[in-house]
Amino acid sequence: MRLFAAIDPPSSATADLARAVEALAGEDDPRVAALRWTRPDQWHVTLGFFGEVAEPYVDELALRLGRAASRTPPMALRFDGVGCFPRNPRAAKVVWLGLAGDVEPLRRLAERCAAAARRTGIEVGRQRFTPHLTIARSRPSGGTDAQRVLGWLGTFATGSWPAETLRLVHSTLGATVTHETLAEWPLGEA
Repeated sequence: MRLFAAIDPPSSATADLARAVEALAGEDDPRVAALRWTRPDQWHVTLGFFGEVAEPYVDELALRLGRAASRTPPMALRFDGVGCFPRNPRAAKVVWLGLAGDVEPLRRLAERCAAAARRTGIEVGRQRFTPHLTIARSRPSGGTDAQRVLGWLGTFATGSWPAETLRLVHSTLGATVTHETLAEWPLGEA
């Protein structure tokens, strides 16, 4: 099973973003057309990507993620800033919206998610966590010039919104990506 851990922004925080992305996706610009836009119903903040996880490990991973959630207080976050991976906007593979607010507790939760995976026996990368919400990816042929998109969304910001739950999600790839919540825990309820 392809798994990840995430928190979800409420629809009240993403409504303006959905309108901005819809307007951008409709632009008649080949650089914008070179992007595949993430559907708003799948917007989430990934705290831990675990890749393919064998069925016998799922229950233990869920138990450990539940503990991580209970040790983390609810947070107030907001969208602020944009960026891309890699950092060169002329070769972007992922375009994202940044997060501000209680990002240090968010980073600690991401570290706890990675530790939960490692203790379960799942290998995860050790790259530094960048709090973000992915809004677009380049086409499989390679990176794209995302300067126009980054410029257009560069001033996008929202008010504060609550992050109160952690989810373990099963992602199925295909013509249409699907996400199924396997478990969900409230933050801060020890």
